[in-house]
Amino acid sequence: MADPIRRLVQELARLPGIGEKTATRLAFHLVRGQRQHVHDLAQALVDVTDKIRLCSVCMTMTEADPCATCTDTRREPDMICVVATPSDLIAIDRGGHFRGRYHVLHGLLSPLEGIGPDDIRIAELVRRLGSEPVREVIIATSPSVDGEATAMYIARTLKPLGVRVSRIATGLPVGGELEYSDQATIARALAGRATM
Repeated sequence: MADPIRRLVQELARLPGIGEKTATRLAFHLVRGQRQHVHDLAQALVDVTDKIRLCSVCMTMTEADPCATCTDTRREPDMICVVATPSDLIAIDRGGHFRGRYHVLHGLLSPLEGIGPDDIRIAELVRRLGSEPVREVIIATSPSVDGEATAMYIARTLKPLGVRVSRIATGLPVGGELEYSDQATIARALAGRATM
């Protein structure tokens, strides 16, 4: 394999979820593709590294600071939904059911990986609550071990501030079958049941 292709494979393989086989397939696709598409991809990569920064309010990735969500006057400023990543923010906002503001942690607590409270954006959330009148903080981290640990840590940290802290419900997905669900999912669904 030629050195430029080998280097491209190595760089692509550094991306999350991309192994050596996929990186090789992508590299050969780019080499065989139209030169303009490759230049457009390269320019998009340069633009994103040069122009994107963190919003000084909610910590999401943005070109303008503060971001469009933080400056949207139609959103409820007294409700903040805490998410682990910008992609989680997009997933929640896409549904259009939440009309408050967001706070992005950029990770979850993970003692096994050496990720502690100082490694994610919890301190910025606490500072934000000290300067904004917030009625409720909704913690929307995944129901994984790290997501639960992060949610509990945030709830304990925010409790002395007198703000209401809630957690998104978890359980069975719409269209899911009970017989294929694990016991932990069924237990969460029963614990989070709602009156009809």
